[in-house]
Amino acid sequence: MREILHIQGGQCGNQIGAKFWEVVCAEHGIDVTGKYTGDAELQLERINVYYNEASGGRFVPRAVLMDLEPGTMDSLRSGAYGQIFRPDNFVFGQSGAGNNWAKGHYTEGAELMIRFWMWLGRRLRTVIACKVCHSLGGGTGSGMGTLLISKIREEYPDRMMMTFSVFPSPKVSDTVVEPYNATLSCIGVFIKRLCFASFYEPLSNLFDNSLYFLYNLILKNCEFLMAVGDLNHLISATMSGVTCCLRFPGQLNSDLRKLAVNLIPFPRLHFFMVGFAPLTSRGSQQYRALTVPELTQQMWDAKNMMCAADPRHGRYLTASAIYRGKMSTKEVDEQMLNVQNKNSSYFVEWIPNNVKSTVCDIPPTGLKMASTFIGNSTSIQEMFRRVSEQFTAMFRRKAFLHWYTGEGMDEMEFTEAESNMNDLVSEYQQYQDATADEEGEYEEEEEYDEA
Repeated sequence: MREILHIQGGQCGNQIGAKFWEVVCAEHGIDVTGKYTGDAELQLERINVYYNEASGGRFVPRAVLMDLEPGTMDSLRSGAYGQIFRPDNFVFGQSGAGNNWAKGHYTEGAELMIRFWMWLGRRLRTVIACKVCHSLGGGTGSGMGTLLISKIREEYPDRMMMTFSVFPSPKVSDTVVEPYNATLSCIGVFIKRLCFASFYEPLSNLFDNSLYFLYNLILKNCEFLMAVGDLNHLISATMSGVTCCLRFPGQLNSDLRKLAVNLIPFPRLHFFMVGFAPLTSRGSQQYRALTVPELTQQMWDAKNMMCAADPRHGRYLTASAIYRGKMSTKEVDEQMLNVQNKNSSYFVEWIPNNVKSTVCDIPPTGLKMASTFIGNSTSIQEMFRRVSEQFTAMFRRKAFLHWYTGEGMDEMEFTEAESNMNDLVSEYQQYQDATADEEGEYEEEEEYDEA
């Protein structure tokens, strides 16, 4: 069983999710009506990872599209792939969350959750993993998104959970209360140890929510501008690359459980920075011929990360390199060893072989070769520290707090969120400074915590 349930929430999550389904449909040869129009048997061999087969040979995405206002759903329905989804897969309210985490988590979002949880639960029983695409700065994606994640982990603790979360940007903010929403989102599900037993920690992939930042990323690597749709396409290609081994054959396979086991050394440190190579627009993809060394060089480049954290300011705990296309595994292994030897100061010394490599034979549409990077770096604390400082500045004056307390929240939740965020930053810093010679210190701390 390899089935994945895809959930996209809020305006941001739905816009990225819509582009993701365009990418996946192209890889599997599915047209806008759900009919197969491809020319390779491999496209249909494991199509059940993301699709259910309906009558008449039509393939329907296994997706849930949710929002607290109907406008986003209307734009998706009228889009190019709007007719491919089942009508009852659209779950929406009427009032909206108004960029208020409390509305999405406690009031409006909780009411909508009650209405469709039974329907969602039936679909969760038949899948091995759940993937959530949302933002952390708004109201629906952050509030209702984290409510949904906590509910799934409570009711179905054995399901793998993977999130693609858009984090507030350091340069551009389209929402004043982003620091509140992002901090409450992280604490609500991802950081705080939940009271129920959950064996699998979520794989949390963070993207930066800044056209300014992503444009800079494109200009540094490609020296030309791209449309907003192309930026979402770039994120979607990364999302597709993470699950390519579940959908296509390869010389060195991987899956979500292997990623989780190899990338998460400690339960709370499961926030990844991601990258994609080659970084190029769709129009020029067919004119480039790439090699494994070129892909490796661009993939590990600090300018290639899709979040506002510089890996050179921290150290890699673990990383995963997913290559797609016809290539030699020997060459891949040599390049991975070369990267670790040349940049040994950027890897923690107490995890000897901390890079997992994967090779999938089928490249993305329009490319001969590509790669996806997932890195668990301590430098991602920069993003949390930045938002934590903004949160503290606002919370000190109790600014905007009445909007949240008016929805039933308590000030203690904000204090706890601030404390837990600071604890997470300290934990990243602790393992960044750790050396292989230090023995017993962390074991003693764990024993003390258990006591």
